[in-house]
Amino acid sequence: MEFLSVIAAAIATFAFGAGYYMLLAKPWMAASGVEVGEDGQPADGNNPMPYIVAFVMIIIVAGMMRHNFAAAGIDTASKGLVSGFGVGAFFITPWMFINAGYEGKPWTLPLINGGYAAFGCAVMGFVLTLF
Repeated sequence: MEFLSVIAAAIATFAFGAGYYMLLAKPWMAASGVEVGEDGQPADGNNPMPYIVAFVMIIIVAGMMRHNFAAAGIDTASKGLVSGFGVGAFFITPWMFINAGYEGKPWTLPLINGGYAAFGCAVMGFVLTLF
């Protein structure tokens, strides 16, 4: 059942991210410096590799989050939601700000990406604790 919870959490988090980045596509592309084609979409948007890599990485994060939740006794949906949010907001997002600072990226980039980390991990934590 644990494997199923990890896959379900990864699918839910990936789907959340698709919606999140569709809403914030223009400011994210501007902040990240993604090359945009004449149609206003990313120039390399048909390349499936970033999506494949993202999904595999989300599975890895979900697997480790599930392991940590089991070790910490996080076993309810509300605890999973709050703990997942904490992981995204207080572990992942600060690291994004560090990277953006050294890379000379606009602060809007880690704000957008950090929002996905925080709320995506909340979704992940919630789903992990449903099983």
